[in-house]
Amino acid sequence: MAWPTQQGTYDAGDVTLQSGEMLRNARLSWKAHGTLSPARDNVIVYPTSYGAQHPDLEWLIGPDDVLDPTRWFIVIFDMFGNGLSSSPSNSENYPSLVTIFDNVQTQRQALRDLYRIERIACVYGWSMGGLQAYHWAAVFPDAVDRIVVNCGVSRTAVHNQVFLRSLIATLEAAPEHLGDGRFSAEPRAAKRAFARIYAAWALSQDFYRAGLHLRTAPDLETFLRTDWEDRFVPRPAANQYAQLRTWDAADISANTLYSGDLERALRAIRARVLLMPGETDLYFRVADNAAELALLAQAELKPIPSIWGHRAGNPVANPEDARFIKDTVRDWLAR
Repeated sequence: MAWPTQQGTYDAGDVTLQSGEMLRNARLSWKAHGTLSPARDNVIVYPTSYGAQHPDLEWLIGPDDVLDPTRWFIVIFDMFGNGLSSSPSNSENYPSLVTIFDNVQTQRQALRDLYRIERIACVYGWSMGGLQAYHWAAVFPDAVDRIVVNCGVSRTAVHNQVFLRSLIATLEAAPEHLGDGRFSAEPRAAKRAFARIYAAWALSQDFYRAGLHLRTAPDLETFLRTDWEDRFVPRPAANQYAQLRTWDAADISANTLYSGDLERALRAIRARVLLMPGETDLYFRVADNAAELALLAQAELKPIPSIWGHRAGNPVANPEDARFIKDTVRDWLAR
């Protein structure tokens, strides 16, 4: 079954960032699925995750999938730094830090200018998309009805920052690194090491103990090469670096609205919140969402019962977890 789609690039002009730096001639790539209702009350914002571009996310859109385009008008925004929107790979003098806050501010303006949309029915996000969903609800508390935080948190945890900074250090150690995330050439050896570090964190100990990596490869070495190196090596290192910095700095209270008071930022959220962590996620743990739950006015905690670690939240090749997410999200959106 087909449904209407539209896509384009929003020209945001020169954007002054939280840091005070300027993102010159900012461009925000987007794609929309479905039909905007006359009342403009059926909008789902669906931001991208680390390194992902909008085609990578479209697998869960469909009449019988997680997000139904015959009911919702689903707008996928490509994050700054992902290679489609403004990024180090396509923009001169890309700033040293573009935050999640900067992303959602530009997304809000794009919806206003493109479609005169003021109110959001839901923001659905996995991983860094979940960080953006949380920011939407905290930064625009009067404009967002619901958010689905799929494997995400309100503030990047210190343990998660240890992982992110190990990846940053790996890229910085490359002989091609010129400083501040710029490279004289693509650092292929560093990106291979980067991919192998990532493989240890993105999937759980239980995943490897169960031998699930052997579903797609005859041995561990092949799995690391085909499932991880082949995923990361083609991507521009400067983009990877920039988005790592965005992830590392994520904090819904790190702005003039809340002045670093995370509790106040969480209590200010008026949207209904579905917290859906992976039970074995090493990045965004169930305990992190459980601590947030007590401070949210309207929230439910529904962990994904899976040994797929962080990947449980984006189960392209995992029907059992995909079914859990679909059933949970569709039931919650129907209420």
